[in-house]
Amino acid sequence: MTEENEGGIELGQAYETLDAALREWIAKQKVFFVGTAALAADASINCSPKGMDTFRVAGERKVAYLDLTGSGVETIAHLKENGRIVIMFCSFDAVPRIVRLHGTGHVNVTDSAEFKAYRPLFGDFAGVRSIITVDVKRIADSCGYGVPEYTFKAGRDTLVRYWEEKGAQGVQDYQKSANARSLDGLPGLGG
Repeated sequence: MTEENEGGIELGQAYETLDAALREWIAKQKVFFVGTAALAADASINCSPKGMDTFRVAGERKVAYLDLTGSGVETIAHLKENGRIVIMFCSFDAVPRIVRLHGTGHVNVTDSAEFKAYRPLFGDFAGVRSIITVDVKRIADSCGYGVPEYTFKAGRDTLVRYWEEKGAQGVQDYQKSANARSLDGLPGLGG
């Protein structure tokens, strides 16, 4: 079943590619969510909010985002184990809409050729640990009628400032101590 939302977009459909209209809509979103899971039935499921200007559409069925160092390494560990990923964009403005990109994710660490190939797509950020690329298998939207409307006030620069203050060696030390394993013990960075 498809419905038309307040913006005149027919929702509840799948798309073959990330066409110009979808790319334009995605570029306007200020936040996206990344979902991954380990294979074990009792393992953690992870959902991470992402912001700043860290997402790019790299092709009709290829996307990438700049992965900044954080307190956990779940996405990296899950992708190394099984590659399953979904990225969700959710409109918080007057026109409701949700877009999900299901696919196979790849971790491209800073010394890899893939990282170097994708790095020019992004601005300068302190604390970069990888670029996650996704071969998108399914592109679909839904209504988002139950999602509240919010007004964007401002982005945060706290994470970037934190890593700038720590410096390159501080980032590396943190990654070794806090990003080596996932919550479930799966290999993260360096594993």
